[in-house]
Amino acid sequence: MNFDRLTSRLVPQFNDEKGDNLMLTQDDLNGFSGTDEVHSHWLKAFVYTDGVKFLADRGNAHWLLDTIASHQANLLRKDPSLQSFQIWKLSVADRKGVLWCGSDSDQLKQVQKIPYTDFPLAEVKLYLVDRILLLPSEY
Repeated sequence: MNFDRLTSRLVPQFNDEKGDNLMLTQDDLNGFSGTDEVHSHWLKAFVYTDGVKFLADRGNAHWLLDTIASHQANLLRKDPSLQSFQIWKLSVADRKGVLWCGSDSDQLKQVQKIPYTDFPLAEVKLYLVDRILLLPSEY
């Protein structure tokens, strides 16, 4: 059996009221500005906005939030200035990803290769500002 076809059955599908499959798009993410509530990450490393929750739910990417959270203790120990602002960027090509963390001065602080991902976008950027993870449009 084709691996892509098999895994597509295992990944949750999001449907609207008519049953049409919904995909995550950059336009969806750009539509968020501000948030009605914040959601607590289970590792307690940060809270996140409605836009990030939408990204994680629709993009099947809760792993991305977990990965960012898992880097927090080490990053803050190495560079306490990252407590107030971090830029995270996931780039995806050929089902492989690279997750980058930088500071507000565009200094690269962390890189992690992701050997396999089904994340639907070629790129996504997130900001971690004073322990709140948000989309750039929510900043």
